[in-house]
Amino acid sequence: MLPTINTPDRQVEAFPVLTPAQIARIRPHASVRSVQAGEVLFEPGKSGMSCFVVLTGKLDIAMAGLSGEQVFVTDGSGQFSGEVVLISGARALARGRVAEPGEFLELSADALRTLISKDSELSDIFMRAFLLRRVALISEGLGNVVVLGSQHSSNTLRLREFLIRNGHPHGYVDLDSDKASQELLDRFDIKLEDIPVVICSGKTVLRNPTNQKLAECLGFAGHIDKHRIYDVAIVGGGPAGFAAAVYAASEGLDAIVIESEFPGGQAGTSSKIENYLGFPMGISGQELTGRAVVQAENSALR
Repeated sequence: MLPTINTPDRQVEAFPVLTPAQIARIRPHASVRSVQAGEVLFEPGKSGMSCFVVLTGKLDIAMAGLSGEQVFVTDGSGQFSGEVVLISGARALARGRVAEPGEFLELSADALRTLISKDSELSDIFMRAFLLRRVALISEGLGNVVVLGSQHSSNTLRLREFLIRNGHPHGYVDLDSDKASQELLDRFDIKLEDIPVVICSGKTVLRNPTNQKLAECLGFAGHIDKHRIYDVAIVGGGPAGFAAAVYAASEGLDAIVIESEFPGGQAGTSSKIENYLGFPMGISGQELTGRAVVQAENSALR
């Protein structure tokens, strides 16, 4: 089972099947894990998620929503789990449940980062797949966040912009047209000033949260060691800020990018950028931002 992605070629790139030779290069960084049907390997909202390469058996990647759980993709032999959160260190968006018993290779996030820093071919495969999977989640409105609000509410627009600009997939229920959901909120005595309501990781319910509260629930802030001294602190996560971070990391400097709300700067708001070097056919601001974030995070590992 695969989600719909623009073209068959993109579908293959998003959910590739690794060759035996590629799997052999992964083995020294991983441990073999025997799994049973129904076993849950990771949960939405949990940190420290591992990447799993299926040797035998099958793995369902499921997303939680208001209408219940939905299987996003089923990984078979030679395929692997995971998306951008494995690189960024953010919390898991999905539930990984074994569909058929077998053996998986388990790579911790640190082991995966080490692998892709040393193997350029596997780095390209994993990076391309992770980015395309994130795009598919966004386009299909899937993720570990559901926003219930009104298109006439400024706070609803604020939270949705925050999620979109951060490239975080989410579901949206318009209370103006979905009367069943409005009745549900009425039963729980949710008042007009409590809207929008955000359901985070299928567990936490936030009533008209600030951007900071939502960021904390999703683990956007990350973990910063207060005793660590960085060589370079870059204030502002626009294209120039991320370029500076990549160049600093390539020179062996320990760099940190500080951004108050969302990466991308002004470029991130553009539907299509047609004068950016290296993209003669143009690129959307959101896609450019997503690539910049992953490149900066990946450069920090090398």
